[in-house]
Amino acid sequence: MDPAGFEHHLASPQGRGRVPSGAFTATVDGGACCDQVRFSVSLHEGVIADAGFDACGCGAASAAASAAVELVRGRPVLDAARIGARAIEAELGGLSPGKLHAAELAADALARALGQAVRRGPKLRVGSGGALVAMSGGVDSSVAALLCSRAGPAVAVTLELWSDPENDGERSCCSASAVAQARSLAHQIGVPHFTIDLRAEFAGGVVEPFIAGYRAGETPNPCVGCNGHVRLDAMLALADKLGCTALATGHYARVAEDHQGPLLRLAADPAKDQTYMLAALSPASLARMRFPLGELDKAQVRRIAAGAGLPVAAKADSQDLCFLAGTDRARFLARHGGLGDRPGEIVDRSGAVVGTHLGHHRYTVGQRRGLGVSHGAPLYVLAKDAGRNRVIVGPRAALERTRVSIRAARLHRDGARVDRVKLRYRSRALRARLLGDPRPGCHGSLAVELADPVDGAAPGQLACLMDGELVVGWGTIARSAAATGAAAAAAAAEARDAAASRARPLL
Repeated sequence: MDPAGFEHHLASPQGRGRVPSGAFTATVDGGACCDQVRFSVSLHEGVIADAGFDACGCGAASAAASAAVELVRGRPVLDAARIGARAIEAELGGLSPGKLHAAELAADALARALGQAVRRGPKLRVGSGGALVAMSGGVDSSVAALLCSRAGPAVAVTLELWSDPENDGERSCCSASAVAQARSLAHQIGVPHFTIDLRAEFAGGVVEPFIAGYRAGETPNPCVGCNGHVRLDAMLALADKLGCTALATGHYARVAEDHQGPLLRLAADPAKDQTYMLAALSPASLARMRFPLGELDKAQVRRIAAGAGLPVAAKADSQDLCFLAGTDRARFLARHGGLGDRPGEIVDRSGAVVGTHLGHHRYTVGQRRGLGVSHGAPLYVLAKDAGRNRVIVGPRAALERTRVSIRAARLHRDGARVDRVKLRYRSRALRARLLGDPRPGCHGSLAVELADPVDGAAPGQLACLMDGELVVGWGTIARSAAATGAAAAAAAAEARDAAASRARPLL
C-alpha cells in the first residue's frame, strides 16, 4: 500500500460537495459498514465533463470516491465504464483488506451514476456497432459476454431489479451483490459495464402482476413478462443509446429466419432450452437479439469459462425466481401482497368439505403433494375458487384435458402451422393443433386441441405455440370449462346446503 495516494485523496478530496450542472447522481449505502457515497457525473458529447461526490462514514469512503472522480474526469464514457474497485484501489496506492469495501462502494456509486447518464441522457452513439450483453453474474451470461467480446465490440449491462433484505443476494441474479459480481466479471473480460436501476419498472411490470395473478386464483409465470416486456425492452433502448446494433443474452435459444422474418428456435441442448421463457418477445425485438450459447451445451459453456479463468466456471445455476431467492412464495405473497394465512375449505366436486387450507394462493392446478387431506385415493387440485377462497380437489382422471383455452394470444404465423404446444417451462412439447386455423395477429382467445390428454393445464401459465422447433405464437392458459364447472358445482352445492338449512324448521 502506498500511503501517499490514500493520504492525498483523504486530505484533498477531489470534487467533494460538487454536483455539476446537468449531472446524473446516484447514492449507494454500504449496509453494515454504515458508509454512504453519493456520486455525480455530467456528460458532454460522450465524455465525462465533470464529476463530484459526497460521502459519510469512514475516511476510506471519501478517499475512494475522490479517487473515482479523478479517474473519470475527461474520459470517454465507455472508458469510465471500465473503472471498478480494483482501479480505484490502485489509484489509492492499495487498501488494507478492512478498507476494500470503500473502493467497492465508490465503484458501485460511479457505475449507477453512469447508468443513469446513458439511460436518461441524450443519445450518445459512443459505440461502434457490436453488442450490448446482458450480464447477471452467472456463468452463462459471462460466457456470452466473453464470446461477444471475441467477435467484436461489446458492452455489458446488469439490471438491478429487486432489493429486499430478506432475499439471498448470492442466489439472486438481480440483487446488488449480483450487480457487483457481474461488473467485476465484465472488467475481467475486458468490456465496459453499466448498471441500470430498474427496480420501479420491475415492481410495477412483473411483481405486481405476479401477486395479482395469485390473488385471482391463477399460477402466473413472471419470467415471461419480464423477458417479453420489462427487462429486454429496457436493454434494447440502452443499446440504441450506446450505438450497439444487437442485444446478446446468456439464454439457451436460437433464432431462425424465414421469408416473413425471425422466429425463436429451440436451443441445441434440449435440457437447457429457454425458448419458453422468451416466447413473448416481439419479432421486432427478436430481430436484434443474439444468443451466443444457442448451439452449446452446459458442459461446453463451463469449459469455456474455465479456460478463460472466470471464477464462475463452476457456479451453480439459480433455481429460484430472482425475487424469491432466499425466501418462499407464501412468505413473499404475505409480505408484499397482503396474501397471508386465510383459512378456507378444500372441497370435492360435489361441494363436500374434505379438508381445510391456509389460502387458495398456496396451491396450483394439478398439485397433489401438500394437500393434507386423508382420502382413499390420491387427490389433486382441479380448480381454485378465489372468490370463496376454496380449493376444489378430485381424482387425477378429472384433470385430463384434450382441449386448452388460451387468452390474449399472439400468432406470428398462420395458426395452421401449429403442431405442438408447451404448457410449462420444464415440460415436453405436446402434439396439438389450433382450432379454426386463425390468422397471424392478436386474438382474444384461442382453443388448442391436444392429440393426447394432459393433466392439469394451470391457468396463468404460458402456452407456447410451436411449429416443430420454431415458436410461432403464445398465449396465457385460461380457466377450462371443466374447472369452471367444478367450481360452479361446488358453489351450487354450498347454496343448496345453505337453502336447506334456512328452510329447516326451528325447534
